[in-house]
Amino acid sequence: MEKKKRLGEIFVENGILTEKTVERMLLVAKKLNKRFGTVLEELELIDGDELAQALATQYSCRVASNFAGYSFAPDLLSIISVDVAMQNHIFPLKIDNKRLALAMADPTESRIVKNIAANNGLTITPFIATRKEIYAAICKNYLHKEVAGAAKNTVLVVEDDKLIGTMFGDFLTRQGYRVIMASDGLEAYKAVLTERPQVVITDLYMPKLDGYGLFDALHSVPELRTIPVILISSSLQPDDEMKAFDRGFFDFIAKPVREGTLITRVRRALQFYERKYQLS
Repeated sequence: MEKKKRLGEIFVENGILTEKTVERMLLVAKKLNKRFGTVLEELELIDGDELAQALATQYSCRVASNFAGYSFAPDLLSIISVDVAMQNHIFPLKIDNKRLALAMADPTESRIVKNIAANNGLTITPFIATRKEIYAAICKNYLHKEVAGAAKNTVLVVEDDKLIGTMFGDFLTRQGYRVIMASDGLEAYKAVLTERPQVVITDLYMPKLDGYGLFDALHSVPELRTIPVILISSSLQPDDEMKAFDRGFFDFIAKPVREGTLITRVRRALQFYERKYQLS
């Protein structure tokens, strides 16, 4: 059996990276405990299309592209639920003779492929696609929304306590912010994909997907990982704040939350976002 080429080798052969850059980035990936391709994409040394093409070469797969604008049949979509599609970065492309063509961002995710095949009596043919393309297809076909441009001063509030969520929304609306509400982490994930807020405020403890799970889900998508996320928690554990910052949250607020504190932290997060993207 022919040994798979390493991603670094493929990028060097394609003239995208030098051998020295590959060596350095391998050390960075090891230090950060992240996938090599993820680090390259985060640092914008490669783009999503280049990563998809390299993964396709490495795993002897074909690349699927430009499918996000098409409409897919409900019967095909029903094979994979929207939650599974979103959390695993996959999308069903076509089924023929019990063979499912499946777009995947990560070809190493063999567990989910085996589960889909076993649960539906199917053989899976994987295709590599960018996360951006997959999520655009999910938005159009599962969520029935086009991916929105980032509307200015948009804040997503994620809170399963309706009274507290409404209170936070009122605080922000009075300051002129456009507020989107979500009652759990999974609903929030969908809202981020379709609405593209500049700031996310999330409670720590929620059903379906907690604050940590939501943060990890957002950071798995290059286009979303730069959104500042503020974690709110009623927990009195002394190291909660430290854990939040170590994980990469932009800010941490302990409950009960005062109006002035919330507005100040959101304003600071929005200023960070605007400076990063040089928005006016």
